Amino acid sequence: MDQRKRYKKKRRGTRRKRISRQERQIQLMMRLVALALGLIVVLAAVLAVRGLGKRQDQETAAQAETKTEETQEEATPTPAPEPVTITVSAAGDCTLGMDEDFDYDTSFNAMYESVGDPGWFFENVRPVFETDDLTIVNLEGPLTESEDIQEKTFAFKGDPSYVQVLTEGSVEAANLANNHSQDYGESGYEDTMEYVEAAGIRTFGYDRTALMDIKGVKVGLAGIYVLADGMERTEQLKEKIAQLKEQGAQLIIVSFHWGTEKENYPDDTQKALAHTAIDEGADLVLGHHPHVLQGIETYKGKKIVYSLGNFCFGGNSNPSDKDTMIFQQTFTITGDEVAEDENITIIPCSISSESDYNNYQPTPVSGEEKTRIEERIAQYSEGLTAESGNEEETPEEETSEETSEETEGSTYE
Repeated sequence: MDQRKRYKKKRRGTRRKRISRQERQIQLMMRLVALALGLIVVLAAVLAVRGLGKRQDQETAAQAETKTEETQEEATPTPAPEPVTITVSAAGDCTLGMDEDFDYDTSFNAMYESVGDPGWFFENVRPVFETDDLTIVNLEGPLTESEDIQEKTFAFKGDPSYVQVLTEGSVEAANLANNHSQDYGESGYEDTMEYVEAAGIRTFGYDRTALMDIKGVKVGLAGIYVLADGMERTEQLKEKIAQLKEQGAQLIIVSFHWGTEKENYPDDTQKALAHTAIDEGADLVLGHHPHVLQGIETYKGKKIVYSLGNFCFGGNSNPSDKDTMIFQQTFTITGDEVAEDENITIIPCSISSESDYNNYQPTPVSGEEKTRIEERIAQYSEGLTAESGNEEETPEEETSEETSEETEGSTYE
């Protein structure tokens, strides 16, 4: 009995020990699992912190790189614009046609038919015009087939095909603001614009300006018809120059149709308008209508050519004064700045290659003839150059027979 009790007691002790050992094993496993989970959490936290740090480092590096690039961009100066040189040639009155009452045999039309080559007329001056960047003339007379002739002392008209004289002569622009462009009415004027523009030559004048791109420089052209209107054209002049500035013109050239026929010296209206043009921003002033040469003035560093005279002039088969010139100036433009310099060339010419009549072929002269014309221009220019900034009184309106529409043809002797 006692032995059985001891056996049972021993089994119970052995069972308790086994249970206690299992419990310890379970507890140990749970601790190990907890430890493993803890290690996993710690490792995940470490990796997260390291990843965040890496991203922050990357963002910091990227920000630093961007800042460096911005600093480099700010430190790199904008390249200064390169200076551009543009050579402009200007010639006077080109009347490519005739009045219907002229003697046909000595007319421009007859010469055109006789030579059969439109390039012949500018043959002797083409080498000058081909080597410049811009050639400007005053086209005085319509190219049209219109029959709407106006009641005038002289009414000129040329065949539309005569525009080839200009294209073959390397002319790029033509002023139409003059007292003969509408000799055959509005239709003749519009025809002229159409034919000349279609030939690749820019036209301008009256309310129309022209903006040309030459070697990347915007060149603005304006033509002002003065004559009987005189100083009343001041506002139009200012408006046209302002318009060209708004369009981005970097070089501005203004052509005036003004003055008194056969007069070699400019009047007060010419001088006042020329100075106003330069005060408003013109870089060069050109003049025509007197049909003879006038002087050249330097005003505030800019040139004023008061009258270029005739050039290829069908308005007279044998004028007594055949002297003319090509005025040429080379401008240096840097951005919107035009340098003030004296880079000009005056090429004395005759309106004809024949001395005893007009064959309508303008020709540079040499020797004594060249010297004589140069001396004339110098004489007419004496006393014209004004001190920059001088204030001048506005002249009273001048009216004379020579500036009226009725007697504009008095020089066509």
